Amino acid sequence: MSSKDWLEKDFYAVLGVKKTATQDEIKKEYRRLARELHPDRNPGNKEAEERFKAVSEAYDVLSDDRKRREYDEMRSLFGAGAFRRSASRDQQSMPFDLNDFMSRAGGPPPGADFGGGPGFSDLFGTIFGGGRSSARRGPQRGRDVEAEVTIDFADAVHGATLPITLRAPGVCDTCHGNGAKPGTQPRQCPVCHGSGLVSSNQGAFSFTEPCRECQGAGTVVDEKCPECRGTGSVTKTRTLNVRIPAGVSDGQRIRLAGRGEPGERGGPAGDLHLLVKVRPDAMFGRDGDDLTITVPISYAEAVFGTDLRVPTMDGSVTLRVAAGTPSGRTLRVRGKGVTKRDGGSGDLLVTLEVDVPTALSPEARKALEEYVLHAPAPNRAAIDETVRRNEFRGSHARPD
Repeated sequence: MSSKDWLEKDFYAVLGVKKTATQDEIKKEYRRLARELHPDRNPGNKEAEERFKAVSEAYDVLSDDRKRREYDEMRSLFGAGAFRRSASRDQQSMPFDLNDFMSRAGGPPPGADFGGGPGFSDLFGTIFGGGRSSARRGPQRGRDVEAEVTIDFADAVHGATLPITLRAPGVCDTCHGNGAKPGTQPRQCPVCHGSGLVSSNQGAFSFTEPCRECQGAGTVVDEKCPECRGTGSVTKTRTLNVRIPAGVSDGQRIRLAGRGEPGERGGPAGDLHLLVKVRPDAMFGRDGDDLTITVPISYAEAVFGTDLRVPTMDGSVTLRVAAGTPSGRTLRVRGKGVTKRDGGSGDLLVTLEVDVPTALSPEARKALEEYVLHAPAPNRAAIDETVRRNEFRGSHARPD
């Protein structure tokens, strides 16, 4: 894609964000649109497919701080459509005199040549990727892929290896990526002679851009592959066995290097970014690396004490509940929590909840009333003093 094409596209409008949008806002909107327009959700919908490509292209620029800065600077300097040719075939014009602009700004950049040489094209060639050689000729890294996986609570605690099915572009198995019908081979492009680049003059300027005949590939396919229709790639369903590390939390993202889309022309594959969703457990909760559980005990067990059997994620343990234990007390079981990356484990926090009976037999009620008559009153002196001070302040409060 030429610098001119980049300048004529409003990537902010494609993503539906403001020019002042933060990276988080850009990422959030991209993910929403990617999910909405993904080919899996719109099979056979060419319009959605084209929008999906446009959204991915826009995100590729705006998510990179350097590319975004250069993109903003160039659009601010020259404006969208600044390099379009005039409607007249007899003349070529630009919206303003760039030579005059450069002279007012103190002269052209060092090394720039406005006499039709390569200097000015090199100036634009550095945008978004480093000179002429960046014109989509060499190996291209594959795109990153985002996927979502939902796992059980136990798998998040201990880790697990799970199969994940993805639908994403991949190398065509019929033509092995060259886009040609089996039994034929691509031929050298007659326009660029295999270089993938062509030069053109526009007024006083010379531009080098990818060849439109071969789209910068350097080769032309006469008989296209019936499977991929000459693109060299098809949408594939892949099943990956992904290792979910122990201790992963709900909403965490895992980056799997090299598990994204395959690269073009021998380039490296992109990465797989996996969003992990954890199903809640009916019994256990989580606080960092610690597991939590609430266990009910009877009033008698709280008064007299008991040996209490408590479940863990991999079995059970027996805890000694001391006599006179109040409701809400938390007991800690070392090493029975979430597995950590260093091989250690968090703890299991057991909160005791006294189950107050709602119905008593006549004998039990009589025994409890007898106990209340002879039991010492609880020491509430500090609470009573606080109540007394607050009531005193309230009686002397000024009216509004």
